[in-house]
Amino acid sequence: MKTITIDPITRLEGHGKISIFLNEDGNVENAYFQVPELRGFERFCEGRRAEDLPIITPRICGVCPVAHHFASTKALDAAFNVEPPPAAKKLRELMYSGYYVYDHTLHFYFLGAPDFVVGPDAPPAERNILGVIRKVGLDIAKEVIKHRAYGQKITAMFGGKATHPNCGLPGGISKGLTEEERQEIEEMAESSVEFAKFSLKIFDDVVLKNKKYVDIILSAPYTLKTYYMGTVDQNNKVNFYDGKVRVVDPQGKEFVKFGPSEYLDVIEERVEDWTYTKLTYLKKVGWKGLVDGPASGVYRVGPLGRLNASEGMATPLAQQEYERMYETLGGKPVHSTLAFHWARLIELLYAAERCLELSRDEEITSKDLRNEVGNPREGVGIIEAARGTLIHHYQLDEDALIKKVNLIVATTNNSSAICMSIRDAAKGLIHGGEVSQGILNMVEMAFRAYDPCWACATHFAIGQMPLEVKIYSHNKKLLKTLKR
Repeated sequence: MKTITIDPITRLEGHGKISIFLNEDGNVENAYFQVPELRGFERFCEGRRAEDLPIITPRICGVCPVAHHFASTKALDAAFNVEPPPAAKKLRELMYSGYYVYDHTLHFYFLGAPDFVVGPDAPPAERNILGVIRKVGLDIAKEVIKHRAYGQKITAMFGGKATHPNCGLPGGISKGLTEEERQEIEEMAESSVEFAKFSLKIFDDVVLKNKKYVDIILSAPYTLKTYYMGTVDQNNKVNFYDGKVRVVDPQGKEFVKFGPSEYLDVIEERVEDWTYTKLTYLKKVGWKGLVDGPASGVYRVGPLGRLNASEGMATPLAQQEYERMYETLGGKPVHSTLAFHWARLIELLYAAERCLELSRDEEITSKDLRNEVGNPREGVGIIEAARGTLIHHYQLDEDALIKKVNLIVATTNNSSAICMSIRDAAKGLIHGGEVSQGILNMVEMAFRAYDPCWACATHFAIGQMPLEVKIYSHNKKLLKTLKR
């Protein structure tokens, strides 16, 4: 038995490794995605003041802080039995749309695009953002930097800073908008809409017009027929900030729709001894292992999960692209893992359009920003992080101190599917023991499409990149472990 280890894996948030086991014929017998990190946030939040959690939990990750900030704030809304004023909810969503603009821009151009723009077989030294810039030109690179900065500036206007905001309060938000700020956001949103349209054109020109790439997207190694989950509004259209969570089965039929307080009736968590990440599944379907299909409770979240779980986009330009994606890829739902990249760009356009809509809302400069809170109790907040459905569940005592915390982050929801995607890609690409850097990168492409954030799923703080290589005998006995 020969083992191939990819450690560390690249172009993602957090740390992880892939162990691929080959049989005597040089074909893949199995592959495991392992996360050697341990998150401690749920435990050390206990005993803290409830109002501190929207400041503490964003420190889980420097990429997803806005999502954690507002999931935490919404959990406190519920825990203190208070509904924010309409203007406060719109301001939160406006800020959140800015977060999506910069986050989706980051993943597509910096993390995902090198595989397509530079090429999956390109040398590792070229397969990065600098390689993308060399391909598309410096002018386009300047637009990428500018519009990512726009998204961060919008979040900083409310949160005080873009990375770890501090504006969310139980029952409202701490800062409103002046008319001058509103006009500035409107201008940035208008430009971001054009940038999102331009990014979709790049995807069209580079990926969709290349038959080789389309064949890879639709190929069996990158296909999983799972359930899908995402938050929708009252019309079943995608909404990042608020609504009910909708789940559809592998045929696209609605399986369940639930509110935040009902999530424990729908989602179950389990542990495995080979990873610190919990694996989630649909409780009513059950755990059948790492397999897909309607009999397995595995589901997917994130851009493709949201689009599959919805009945459309709530803004006109994004809706046009939504329809075009399903027409191009053979109808709904799309099960192609690499289609996450296309869905992500459609969401980038939706976020920019929604940001523009909210900036023009008559109520957006209102000074009615907070309602009085009630007595402390239990609360659940659900929001759509860029990577998928994010759940914060808090139990408070009579002094509003935290008794218990449960966090189910987007990458936890996707963890089972990511493991399956890596295994299937390895089995479909590695034959006869022949392994190249390009093939290993195409195995990594299977997880990169999800834009996983293992820093959120299993937070670890050791100050350096963990590196571990395990050597196995032919009968899978661990012979030696080498660590940095």
